[in-house]
Amino acid sequence: MTHLEALNQALFLTLNGAPDSPWWRIAAATVVADDLILLIPLLLLGLWFWGNDARRNVALKACLVALLALGLNQLIGLIWPHPRPFALGLGHTFIPHAADSSFPSDHMTVFASIGIALFLGREKPLGTLVLLVSLSVAWARIYLGVHFPLDMLGAVAVSGISQAVVTPFWARVGDQTTRLALRLYRTLFAWPIATGWIRR
Repeated sequence: MTHLEALNQALFLTLNGAPDSPWWRIAAATVVADDLILLIPLLLLGLWFWGNDARRNVALKACLVALLALGLNQLIGLIWPHPRPFALGLGHTFIPHAADSSFPSDHMTVFASIGIALFLGREKPLGTLVLLVSLSVAWARIYLGVHFPLDMLGAVAVSGISQAVVTPFWARVGDQTTRLALRLYRTLFAWPIATGWIRR
């Protein structure tokens, strides 16, 4: 075992919940770990349906950053599979989870990718909020026994790499892509746009 892995496991055992943890803490952590991610598509849809064209551009770019990062996660998992804590018999597990590769965390990758893309895309308040929420998600998934701390740091690193790759590409094709998406959107959602429910 390397020193880094030993530190990873030691930090996990420090943050992981105990068998006598209060039920309400387990319940709250479960909601944070499993359900808060549902707010991400709602946020992006909100930016698209009610935002201006600049915000829609940022939302599309954020989606691309997250998708690329998740793809990189799959590649990393194939090349370097890392067992989850419960697969190693470490700590306590409070939610069911497949025994697939833990590194990097997909949940944290989604939050970090979207948060970074928004923050660097002139949506600093929203980006900051998403990144702050991601800290609670990281804690919850470690606390409940399905991830190591380094899984979270790895997710942030992958998200940063994805942002760096997408940014120059988006600078060339982003405006055109957004225009095409808007044309399709205004055709498919013509009726709710006409009624004023969502923005043109």
